[in-house]
Amino acid sequence: MSHSLRTLDDGAWVSVDDRREAGASELWRVRSVCDCVVGDLLVEGVVDVGVDGRAVTARVAGRCLTCDRETVTGHLPVGRVVEGSYRPLATGAVRAPPNVE
Repeated sequence: MSHSLRTLDDGAWVSVDDRREAGASELWRVRSVCDCVVGDLLVEGVVDVGVDGRAVTARVAGRCLTCDRETVTGHLPVGRVVEGSYRPLATGAVRAPPNVE
């Protein structure tokens, strides 16, 4: 089964199957994005979207509110496709680039 994946509104949203699923102004808990063990990243814009296996990912521009670092991330998980349906990441989940434990 195929799914439509793109950015909307000049990088304000990740769109999956024409539904806005993640976007600017969200606060993401992140690892391996800045010097913080776990940082609080304020997402300012979506740079790119992608797929890693069943995971839907996004590169985002933002600022860590913990250490004040501005960054453009690598691909971070937004959600995944399970049994043909998109499922968003749980609220409060810690996001990290693939292959980071």
